[in-house]
Amino acid sequence: MAMTATDLSRMREMNQLSIVWALRGNSPSTVTELAGRTGLSRPAVDVLVQHLVNDGWAAVDEPGATSTVGRPARRYRFRADAGHVLGIDIGVHKILVMLSDLEGNLVQSLRCPADPEAGPEERMAVVDRTIDDVLRAAGMAPADIWAVTVGVTGPVDASGRTSLFTPLPGWTQADPVAHLRSRFSCPIQVENDCKLAAVAERWKGVAQDADDIVYLLAGIRTGAGLILDGTLRRGYGGAAGEIGALKAVRWLNAPDHLFSCPGAPATGKPADAAAWVFEAAREGDRLAKTAVRRYTRDLAIGVAALVLALDPQIVVFGGGFSRSADVILDPLHHELTKHCLRMPELRTSVLGDEGVALGALRLALDEVDDRLLGGRLAAPAPPQAS
Repeated sequence: MAMTATDLSRMREMNQLSIVWALRGNSPSTVTELAGRTGLSRPAVDVLVQHLVNDGWAAVDEPGATSTVGRPARRYRFRADAGHVLGIDIGVHKILVMLSDLEGNLVQSLRCPADPEAGPEERMAVVDRTIDDVLRAAGMAPADIWAVTVGVTGPVDASGRTSLFTPLPGWTQADPVAHLRSRFSCPIQVENDCKLAAVAERWKGVAQDADDIVYLLAGIRTGAGLILDGTLRRGYGGAAGEIGALKAVRWLNAPDHLFSCPGAPATGKPADAAAWVFEAAREGDRLAKTAVRRYTRDLAIGVAALVLALDPQIVVFGGGFSRSADVILDPLHHELTKHCLRMPELRTSVLGDEGVALGALRLALDEVDDRLLGGRLAAPAPPQAS
């Protein structure tokens, strides 16, 4: 059966895409190296890569001076700066906006405080100002952004709304997608913060070698994000991992053991009380160690339920309390051994409070990749000669 012009055009697109993927994540490459990675003939690669340069997807790396006789082979690189994405963490106490190129290299990042009692309009106003400052610092406009992902607390449905529960005041009435769509023409998605933190751990954190991961957010509130077979699990309504909503799991009240510990400062700030308890336990205080043990006992109930249901390779201990993993992980491990048939490895997150924004960047990059693979992404403007 003869191939049509449409078939030939699509084959050419797919061959160009194979070269794009061969360029991405690699050092500048010669035509011969690209032919080896793609399985295409060298003459075909030579033609296709020139088209990619003309379209703005690739650039020529001019060879430096060498002692080799003759002209060195021309090398090509993926133009990571052809487009950019935004990852945004809308938290209770902070707004964090990250801007990266198409390889995930961080270009700009800005953190601004947020009032815990702020309503949706006031909180989104801080988001707007933070985005403006990030784009201004990078010399960019909203039209330069190819995808935006936002992380929020609470389960997120398909429309980007948080309708079940969230600690953000009034946020069930917020529509962040509609708000941001007034300034960005690119795809915008919203995801739960625990789920994004799980994505970040597999991308740049302590779980890069695993496909089955439970991410545990341990702090003033407790939550979980799930990655199975290398895929983020959202669930039908976006509530996968929200096992803490079951009162029998005891996650809702587990931190109270820390806040009510005798001797903890009565500052009205639970985080200060928890930090005091962890430090006192570190120094051997009996009452503080008891409070930590009771906290981990309740924490272990929900973790064990997830481990028994999913059998993950790794449980990543993250969230604000991960800074005190040295006094939490041993008693947590001890409690888990009472319930789990097979103990997963426990690892402590090293991403701090940047995990949600980093996971948002990764999902935004995935959105760009999906459109690129589907042939739904227009070629970028070729770089201007200086």
